[in-house]
Amino acid sequence: MSADNAYGSSQLTQWLLETKSLEDFLQTLADAALELSRAEGAGLTLERDGRPLTVVSAGAAATKLDEKQYGQDDGPCLQSLRTGEELLVRDMLRETRWDDYPAYAAACGIRSSLSLPIAADTHTACALNLYAGPPNAFEQVDLQALRSLASQATGAVALAQRIADTQDFADQMQAAMQSRSVIDQALGVVMGQNRCTADEAFGILRSASQHRNIKLRDLCVELITNLTGRPPTAPELRHRP
Repeated sequence: MSADNAYGSSQLTQWLLETKSLEDFLQTLADAALELSRAEGAGLTLERDGRPLTVVSAGAAATKLDEKQYGQDDGPCLQSLRTGEELLVRDMLRETRWDDYPAYAAACGIRSSLSLPIAADTHTACALNLYAGPPNAFEQVDLQALRSLASQATGAVALAQRIADTQDFADQMQAAMQSRSVIDQALGVVMGQNRCTADEAFGILRSASQHRNIKLRDLCVELITNLTGRPPTAPELRHRP
């Protein structure tokens, strides 16, 4: 599949017309990148006011690897986001950058990754992060198609930023962070109840969501509310001064 036939400007425009929020558009982007790359996980990191967060993800591998990088304030996704450069890690076991992150990724079953900058040099810079199990996993992937996807998304994010760069945009990001936080809380509950890994817990939640035909976030809210007697809380996103 060539970049021109895969995800060109017409496809991105259609996504923008069909999605109801910036979060939905970014989720569609992450899902498409995961399908195109055949990776185990895809996540989109956004940084505002120096604070990174994963606003959307696809697959079970992305969130924990993103969070590890946020915790040490270093890693390929943050470097790509902050420098505007593409970063390809062929084998985590041979990587010497980013402190103990490569060893952590390898222990999680991820040996290679690809980070592509989106909307670089803006105050809403992003990075599309792809995580794959085998080493050199991206050698057989159409990198030009992925770059085209990220390039087209840059225009969409920049447009959304200009249209809603005040309270509306902050509300979109707040909703995205709340969704991510609720899912993470529910993952912890399922892991404790079933004594399973995060990947297994995610699979349990996803299966229950599909079986009941409700959104994953709504299922997680219900789970936590039933357990604690009150709806889950989420951290606040600080507004840009």
